[in-house]
Amino acid sequence: MPFLSEKAKSTVSAGAGGGYLNPSKIQSGTSVRFSLLSDSPLEFWEVWGEAVDNSRKPFRFESQPTPEDVEAAMGANYFRRKGQDGETPEPAKFALAVPVFNHDAGLVQVLSIVQKSIARELDAISQLEEYSDLLSIDFQLNKEGNGLNTEYGLRPLPRKKGSQESIDEAWSEAKKEGFDISRLMTGGNPFKEDV
Repeated sequence: MPFLSEKAKSTVSAGAGGGYLNPSKIQSGTSVRFSLLSDSPLEFWEVWGEAVDNSRKPFRFESQPTPEDVEAAMGANYFRRKGQDGETPEPAKFALAVPVFNHDAGLVQVLSIVQKSIARELDAISQLEEYSDLLSIDFQLNKEGNGLNTEYGLRPLPRKKGSQESIDEAWSEAKKEGFDISRLMTGGNPFKEDV
């Protein structure tokens, strides 16, 4: 008998960091199953800033920002993270965010995608006639490798039997609690309004 429950196992292995499902946090060789809760993702450009205390914060823009836009948004408290060469600033990345139900964790999360291969595959699946209703199927996201050798795979699956009620309940509860994905654009919490 396994020591960890399925929910606990997915939480420690599948990158289920709280309210966010981040593909880069998925352990190599594992996968996560999720259902989209919206077929209209939030689209934006993202730049990560770092503070003197090493804390990190994403800065999001509706269109591709200029270096001056980034500097103005970060102010004096943050500096732009360095790119892979360790010298030049990391470029702004196009990103998507969409609410999902993570079947492994059993909760609503925000799937944040900066990986072009995942975005392209999701778009390709959406254009197939048999998957025209993205909200009625599940997806399995796989990860192999790490760093520059990382490969992601995304495939559609039939809806997990008996899961629709859990999906509906979790999504209804998240909306009742005030879920609003657009708060990501101002650095807010999409799950509840900052007080």
